[in-house]
Amino acid sequence: MIHITLPDGSLREYDQPLSVFEVAASIGLALANAAVAGRVDGVLVDCGYMISGDARVSIVTPREPDGLEIVRRSCALVLAMAVKQLHPNVLLLTGSALGDGFFYEFAMERTLSLDDLPEIEMRMRILAATNHSIRRQLSSTERLSVYRLGDAEYLSRGPHVPATKVLQAFALDHVGGNSPQRIYGTCWSSQQELDHWRAPPHVMVVNIDERQIGYTQSVTEQLRRSGVRAHADLRNEKIGYKIRLHSERNVPYLLVVGEKEKDGGFVSVRSGSGEDFGRMRIDEVCGFLHPKDCGV
Repeated sequence: MIHITLPDGSLREYDQPLSVFEVAASIGLALANAAVAGRVDGVLVDCGYMISGDARVSIVTPREPDGLEIVRRSCALVLAMAVKQLHPNVLLLTGSALGDGFFYEFAMERTLSLDDLPEIEMRMRILAATNHSIRRQLSSTERLSVYRLGDAEYLSRGPHVPATKVLQAFALDHVGGNSPQRIYGTCWSSQQELDHWRAPPHVMVVNIDERQIGYTQSVTEQLRRSGVRAHADLRNEKIGYKIRLHSERNVPYLLVVGEKEKDGGFVSVRSGSGEDFGRMRIDEVCGFLHPKDCGV
C-alpha cells in the first residue's frame, strides 16, 4: 500500500505505483487538467513521474511561479519545433524560460527579422492546439533530460508540461543576433495576464549581461509587489541597444543592473529622456517614483 500525503495534511492510499498525473486525477478532473508538474517530497517532477513508495505530493499548476516557469520552458520547446518545421535546415542549440517568457537559440544561414515572427507564432499556435505530448525519455545527463515532442527529441532541463494544450497565452516579440540567433517570447497562464503584461510599463529593468539575470528579475518582482508596473529586459543584447530602444518607446524610467549593482544590492536609475539619478537601493526606488506609480 502506498500512502500519499497531500499539502492539506490529508492522507490517501493507493494499492499500486501511480504517476503524479494519476494522483491529480484521483483528487479531481479539474486539477488533473490544470496540472503541469508535481512535487514529490519537495522535488519538482514531470506529471508522468511514477510514485512507488510513501511520499508527500503536491500538484503544480501555472497559477504558481514554478508552474508558470514550467509553462514558459515548454513554450521554448514548441518554438524550437515550429522553427524546425518552417526551416528544416536550422541547427537548434538551446532554449529555456527567461524572466516573463522564454527563448530559443539556433543557427541558420538566413537571418530572421521581426517580419518572420507572425508566421512562427502561428505555427506554434497550431502545434499547441494539436495537443502534442511532451514525454521525458530514459536517457539523461546530470542536469538535462531528453524530452520527446512530436517526432523529435530535445535535450532540456525539466520538468515540462505533459501536453501542449496548456500553452495558450503566449506571443513572440523579438529576434536578435546573427549566428547564433535567438527568438524571444512572453508566456502567461491566461490571456488576461498576457493582456495585462502588454500594457506599457512605467519602469524597465535592464541587465548589462547574463550574469545579472537572477538579480534583475528579483528587482522586477520586488517592484511589482510594491505596485510598480515594471518589466525586465533580459535579452542577450548590448546595454546601449536596450537603453536606446526603451527610451524610444517612451518608458519613463530605466533601472540599469551590472555587476556593481548586483554586488551592492542597488540599481542605477535614469529617466527615459536620459537624466541620470544615480544609484539607489531597491526600497528607495518606489519612494523616488510618484506615489501613484507605486500603487498608493
